[in-house]
Amino acid sequence: MNRRDFLLASGAASVALAAKTPVPPQTVLCGDRSVTVSKIKPDPTDLWIRAADLPSIDDFHVKPQGACKDDTCIPIPKDMKHGEYFNLSAFARKVHQPVVSEAGVWSFGEIPVLRGEFYANRIAPDFAVPDRKGKIVHLSGFRGRKVLILTWASW
Repeated sequence: MNRRDFLLASGAASVALAAKTPVPPQTVLCGDRSVTVSKIKPDPTDLWIRAADLPSIDDFHVKPQGACKDDTCIPIPKDMKHGEYFNLSAFARKVHQPVVSEAGVWSFGEIPVLRGEFYANRIAPDFAVPDRKGKIVHLSGFRGRKVLILTWASW
């Protein structure tokens, strides 16, 4: 057998072997949780989990409007979903969540948009500004009602 035929045959054999080799379970660390995920889609760079496993990792649910947790929904592009699988590491990059992976362990940091006191109690910090007539208005005076705040600067 010449070298070219040998390389072609060994390459085809390694591809066939890789297709038959099961992907080992991955451990996902997120917040104070450690979840072992056994059904994943093979990918050398990203962690594809079943969308049904997402709530056990970080309380998000994949819905038609995006990945949702409580009343916060983050739109996800179509390339983050493939059948029953969801690309968790791509989602982390989208929401600027730190990710570290090594030897089957994936560690996800805090999602910046979800951290902070305003999210925990859903109360915006109070501030005061003059209205068009010069009267000082406090945001807390509108508590319980929806408020649209517009700002403008000339610089």
